[in-house]
Amino acid sequence: MRHATALLLHVRTQRPHAPRFQSQLDTLNAAAMRATETAGLRPILVPAAEAPAPRVLQEAALASVLVVLGGEDVSPALYGGPGDYPGAGHHEPWADEVGAAAIRARVAAGTPLLGICRGLQLMNVALGGTLVQDMAGHTANGDDPFVGTALHPARAAYPLELPHDVRCTHHQAVGALAPGLRVIARAADGTIEAVAHRNAPALGVQFHPEHPDVAREQLTPLLTGLLAMGSRRESAQATPA
Repeated sequence: MRHATALLLHVRTQRPHAPRFQSQLDTLNAAAMRATETAGLRPILVPAAEAPAPRVLQEAALASVLVVLGGEDVSPALYGGPGDYPGAGHHEPWADEVGAAAIRARVAAGTPLLGICRGLQLMNVALGGTLVQDMAGHTANGDDPFVGTALHPARAAYPLELPHDVRCTHHQAVGALAPGLRVIARAADGTIEAVAHRNAPALGVQFHPEHPDVAREQLTPLLTGLLAMGSRRESAQATPA
C-alpha cells in the first residue's frame, strides 16, 4: 500500500543574499518535517524555485496533503500591486507561479491543502485575492522575529480546532479575500490570521504552527484534521444519492 505523503513546498534551499533568513526557514522546515512524520505522513520537501515545474505539480497532485510553507513576499505582479511598496524585498515570481498553480489544482480536486504564512497569502492570491503589502506589529527585531498572538475565532463554526496562542512573523497579510474563501480567525487588531475554503478541505494560516516549540501540538493536529476532512469529503462523494 502506498504510504501517505505530505508535499512540503518551500521556496529554495540556498539564499546567498539572505543567509540569516535561510537559516530561520531551514529551522522551520525541519520542524515541519518532524511534525508531519508525527502525523503519520512521509514528508517530501521540494523547493518551488529550484525544482522543475512538472515535478512540483505532479508531486502536489499525488500527495495526501500539500503544505505551502513560508518565504519571501508574494510577487505583487500576481495580484496587480505596485512593486515599490514599503518593505519590499526579494521576490520569487517563478516559485509563486508554480505554487499558485499547485494550489488551484488542489482546490479544484477538493484535496487537502494547508498554507502557512506566505502559503496563506499565496493561496489568497492564487484564488483571486489581494494582499496588504506592509503592516506593523506582527514581527519582532533581533534574533527571534516571532511575536505572540492570540487568535479570535470567527462566529461561524469550522471543523478543525485552531490553537489560541500562536507565533507570528509577517509584514504582509490578506487584503481583499479571494472568492470561495472565508475568514475563520483574526488577531486582536483585525488582521486575518486564518481562512478556509468553502467547498474544499483547504486551510490557510498566517501564524506559524511549524515553529519548533509548538509544531507537534499545532501543526500535527492541523494535518490530521485536514486529512480527515478530505476522507469524509471523498466518502460523501462516493456514496450514491
